[in-house]
Amino acid sequence: MSDISFDRTRRYVLGLGCERGTPPAEVLGLAVAALKAAGIGGEELAALASIDSRAQETAILGIAAHFTVPAVFFDAPRLEQETPRLKNPSAIVFARVGCHGVAESAALAAIGADGELVLGKIKSAHATAAIARIGLQKA
Repeated sequence: MSDISFDRTRRYVLGLGCERGTPPAEVLGLAVAALKAAGIGGEELAALASIDSRAQETAILGIAAHFTVPAVFFDAPRLEQETPRLKNPSAIVFARVGCHGVAESAALAAIGADGELVLGKIKSAHATAAIARIGLQKA
């Protein structure tokens, strides 16, 4: 995993992105849908990750509290370093925030170089979610 400190016995990181002011219920619904699509339970999450411009976003912080995991945040240049590993890079997101993806990039940045996406970006009306896991060789 990366040098971020969180429970390393849990194998997954949920990456989230959202527009400012997105209702917490919408983001929670998307997070639950992402976990279901990946076939994992909330108790398997080690952390939630996003872009630093959302570090005070009520919906993001609420999801971390809901799953009782730390929220970790990365700046756009750090998230941009993950672009080669993204399943769904977006020029539109790059134009808005300076990286080609938030949910996928944040999950990958938090999980570390040996991790991989197990669920590429899914979307709701105002949010995105993705899930990365620790590489099998690190389990």
